[in-house]
Amino acid sequence: MELSHAIGLVQSYGTGRRTYRVTMMEPLPAGVPGGAAVRLHGVSRHWGSVAALDGVSLEVKAGTFCVLLGPSGCGKTTCLRIVAGLEQASGGVIEIGGRDVTALPPAARGVAMVFQSYALFPHLNVAENIVFGLKARSVPKADRARRLDRAVEILGIGHLLARRPGQLSGGQQQRVALGRAIVAEAPVCLMDEPLSNLDAQLRADMRREILALQRRLGITMLYVTHDQTEAMGMADQVVLLRDGHIEQDAPPAEVYAAPATTFAASFIGTPPMNLLKLSESGVIDGSVGPVLGPARAGLVAGIRPEALRLAATGIAARVTHGEYLGADTVVACTVADGQTLLARLPGRVGLADNAAVKFEFDRADLHLFDAGTGRRVSTV
Repeated sequence: MELSHAIGLVQSYGTGRRTYRVTMMEPLPAGVPGGAAVRLHGVSRHWGSVAALDGVSLEVKAGTFCVLLGPSGCGKTTCLRIVAGLEQASGGVIEIGGRDVTALPPAARGVAMVFQSYALFPHLNVAENIVFGLKARSVPKADRARRLDRAVEILGIGHLLARRPGQLSGGQQQRVALGRAIVAEAPVCLMDEPLSNLDAQLRADMRREILALQRRLGITMLYVTHDQTEAMGMADQVVLLRDGHIEQDAPPAEVYAAPATTFAASFIGTPPMNLLKLSESGVIDGSVGPVLGPARAGLVAGIRPEALRLAATGIAARVTHGEYLGADTVVACTVADGQTLLARLPGRVGLADNAAVKFEFDRADLHLFDAGTGRRVSTV
C-alpha cells in the first residue's frame, strides 16, 4: 500500500473572522509497513524557565494505540506537536520508523494529524475537504479518487460528499476530519483531543469508531486526551504525564491495578482511588484500626472505591452523602481524622446521611505509597 507523509505544510485560509488550517500530504515510497514505531529519547521543550516537557523518553511500537493522558498543562499536546514537527524540541531525539526525524520538517516525518478543531474549509464540500491536501500536492486524480473512495467506505459518509461543513453535525464533521487523515495513508496518526467538542453519547460512539479504524488500518496512533475514560477504553499503552514528566507508562490495566504514584492512583478510576494517611502504627490517622500497613512513618494507603463493601467490621466511617447512579451507588464518607472515603457499591444502597458504617476489602486490593515522594512502596 502506498503511504504518504502528512502535515508537511500547514496553510491558512482566512475568512476575515476565522482562520482554517489544512494539512498537506507528500508521498512516501511504496511498500512502507502500515504502522511505524515512534521513539522519544530525552525530549525537552522549554520556554525560558518554563519546562513544558523535561527529559521525556518513551517508545510506541508500530501498530499500537498509545494515549497521552494527563491534566491541562501537563505537556501532552506539546509532546504530540513535537512528534509532528509543529514544535521544535529544545533537546532530545525523535525517531519515527527507525529514522531520526528531529531536524526534519513535518512533511518528511510520515504522520497525519487530526486537530481538536476540525479545521474544515467552509466553502468546500466534504469530498473537496477530504482530498484538498492531496490535490495541493498534485497527487494524480485517479489516486485521489481511489483514496477518497476508500475513506468514504471506511467511514460510511458517502451520502455526505456534496454537503458543506455548515450542513454537518459535530459527529459528521469529525468523520470528515478522520477522512482527511485516512487519505494521507500515513503510518502514524496523531490526534489532539479530537472528541472534546462532542456530547457524551457521541463521544462514546466515536471512541469505538476511532479504535476500530486504527485496528483496521494497522497504523500507529498517538492520541491526546485528559479524559481517563477514553484512555482506559481505547489504549494499548497509556502514557500519563504530569508537569512535563511521565508518571507512568504502561497498559491501561496495569495503570489501574498497580499505579506507580499517588497521582496515577488518583487520576485513573471513577471515582478515584481513596488515599488515606496512616499513622506510625499502620492504621488510619486518628483511628484504632484496622491495620492497613506496616509500623513505619510516612505511608499512604490506597483503596479503590469499588473494592470496598459494607461489613460488620473494618474501616469505621460516617456517611456524608450517597449518589445513586443506576448500576451502583457512590457513598461519600469521612473517617477518623476527617479524611474522605468513597465507596462504590453495586445497585441501589440506601444509607442515611451521618449513618455509622464499616467497610472491608480484600488485602490484594490495598496499595501503599510513600507520603513524601508519592511513589509506590508495595502491594499488600
